[in-house]
Amino acid sequence: MISQKLQDAVNEQINREFYSEYLYLSMEAYCRSIDLDGFANFFHVQTQEEHFHGMKLYNFLIDLGGKVILKSIAAPQTEFKSVIELFEKTLEHERFVTKSINELMDAAVKENNHAVMSFLKWFVDEQVEEEAMDSKLLAKLKLINGEGHGLLMLDAELAQRTFNPAAEAAVQ
Repeated sequence: MISQKLQDAVNEQINREFYSEYLYLSMEAYCRSIDLDGFANFFHVQTQEEHFHGMKLYNFLIDLGGKVILKSIAAPQTEFKSVIELFEKTLEHERFVTKSINELMDAAVKENNHAVMSFLKWFVDEQVEEEAMDSKLLAKLKLINGEGHGLLMLDAELAQRTFNPAAEAAVQ
C-alpha cells in the first residue's frame, strides 16, 4: 500500500529518470556528431541505466498497488560548447537527481513507509556512484583541458564501458 502523496512523488521520479535517459541520449548524439565514439558509448550506457532505473521505479509502484502516471518529457539540451561542458552538465544533473531521490526518501521516512525506504536505499547508493564517476571524469577532462591525446585516450577508455542489467539488479 502506498499513499497518494508518495505515489505522486514516485511518479515524479519515474519522469525524472526517463528525462535523464532522454538527456543522455542527446549527449550521446552530440558526441557522435563530433566523432568521439567512446564518449558516445559512455552516454549510451547511461541511457540504458536511466531506462533501467525508470522501469525499476515503475514496476515497484505497480507492485505496491499504485498507479503509474506517465507525463511529458521535456526536450533536453542538444548543443554543447565542449566535452568539459558536457560533463559539467552531467554532474549538475546527477546532483539534481540525488536531491530528488533524497526528497523522495524523506517523504517515505515521514510516512514511515518501510517498503519504500528499503527500495530507495539502492537509488541512494547508486547516486553516490554516479556523482563520483562523473566528478572523476570531469577532473580528468579538466586536467587535459578537454583536448589532445589525453582526450583521445579517455575516448578509447570510455569505449569499453558496457551496461550489465544483471549486475544492476544484483546491487539491490
